[in-house]
Amino acid sequence: MLDISELSQQSGVPASKLRYYEEVGLIQSVGRKGLRRVFETRVITRLSLIALAQTAGFSLTEIRDMLGDERRPEIDREKVSARADQLDRHIKEMIALRDGLRHVANCTAPSHMECPTFQRLMRIAQTRQTTRTHGQNKAKAGKGSRSDKLSFKKA
Repeated sequence: MLDISELSQQSGVPASKLRYYEEVGLIQSVGRKGLRRVFETRVITRLSLIALAQTAGFSLTEIRDMLGDERRPEIDREKVSARADQLDRHIKEMIALRDGLRHVANCTAPSHMECPTFQRLMRIAQTRQTTRTHGQNKAKAGKGSRSDKLSFKKA
């Protein structure tokens, strides 16, 4: 058993965050030692799972739902696979953006405004911004979907 300060020290998670995690149902204390919350040592493993899921981009609500019971977390493999697919798409977009920016940095055109690749980069950025704004509005209405892709070809 660990009191909240010991758990904080061993896990590296601030006590305030541990209290919040308990409030939202991610972890549970098993009682109190004086005024301090007391946790089972296995909460450290759960905190590691939470940190991993946050790093992967899951929200705290998604993490809570995905991990389920504190005694026996059941990781939703379909959700994890879908997140991995989403990360793959994001990585491809970032690689394309990097390649486009490198071209712009090394472009031999007299002016960037005369470079077809730079022109295409600007159009894609504008389209993505418009799509993203439109997607956010749809998401607020409960519909949201985003399928824009980034692709650069050398001019």
